[in-house]
Amino acid sequence: MSARITPEQAVDLLTQLVAIPSPSCEEAAAAEALVAWMQAHGYHHAYRDETGSAIGIRGTGSTTMVLLGHIDTFGGFPPVRREGTLLYGRGTVDAKGPLATFAAAAAQAALPDDVRVIVVGAVEEEAPSSAGAHAAVRSFAADACIIGEPSQWDRMTLGYKGRLVLEWMWRGALAHSASQVLSPAEHAFAYWQRVTAYADAFNAGRSGLFNRLDATIQELNTAQDGAMGTARMVLGFRLPPDLAPHQVAAALAPENDAVVRAYGQERAFVAERDNALTRALRGAIRAAGGQPAFVMKTGTSDMNIAGPAWGCPIVAYGPGSSALDHTPDEHIDLEEYLKAITVLTTALERLQPGQLLRSSRIATMTE
Repeated sequence: MSARITPEQAVDLLTQLVAIPSPSCEEAAAAEALVAWMQAHGYHHAYRDETGSAIGIRGTGSTTMVLLGHIDTFGGFPPVRREGTLLYGRGTVDAKGPLATFAAAAAQAALPDDVRVIVVGAVEEEAPSSAGAHAAVRSFAADACIIGEPSQWDRMTLGYKGRLVLEWMWRGALAHSASQVLSPAEHAFAYWQRVTAYADAFNAGRSGLFNRLDATIQELNTAQDGAMGTARMVLGFRLPPDLAPHQVAAALAPENDAVVRAYGQERAFVAERDNALTRALRGAIRAAGGQPAFVMKTGTSDMNIAGPAWGCPIVAYGPGSSALDHTPDEHIDLEEYLKAITVLTTALERLQPGQLLRSSRIATMTE
């Protein structure tokens, strides 16, 4: 039986989750709080899985809808405060706001008889490991999936760029500054020049941020130890659909005795636009007075993992502006949060299990 979730209860849930710091790999307290809330609000089963993710299950039907959010956050914890309808704090947008939307909507929705809903508060989404999402795709077979990421209440995200992280390291003998031998910092700069030249050549003639290769320096350190010097860089890449992580790593193989380690490798993913899931969400947005729209994101999310693994209808949805992700000013408008709960509740109640065919799994993804 569904549980009626009042606006006050929904706001209290989000405020409670935001007040519990949960950076990647330190999510236990927040996950336990979410499990306890789901146990108290009509879920048939709520628990933490082997990775520490919070799992809540409602319904016993043969058609499985997975609402895959994440409970970890970026670091840095600005004070949690309320100013009118605005709630400030780490995770309000990315992504405890969408996750609380999932938990509240799934608790109160009058589910179709043949539908089972699984809410996942995944751990380590903000880390390269994405342990919670990988465990979810091993544990469940989804017929449809919504990823919990901010897109604003009236928009759905269809695609995310891919990701690659390269850790470049060099160690070698130092020389007098008057010599012609490159310093550790100059070795690092020379490698960065290779990276930017490669990105510029790839991006030539391309338009639109989603179709471009982006590269950033995330960390840069140099050091001296006696007569030896070291340099280390961590480079982050955002990849378009037609570029695989291994292609970038191969093109930027190290030179001059450097070593490169590649990790955090995810392919870009673009989901199908028109299916039973997106139709249910579009209808629910219109019913709430909005004009539904689709967007593409230049970051990554657990859609990059779940989309290829499940091959089912999938989108990302959640209240809040992604422009506030990871910022000191992160906040959400609680009125938008409550409207997103209404939209998702309606969409879950409108699901047509017979049209969520796993054979229609196709998503547009370049191999």
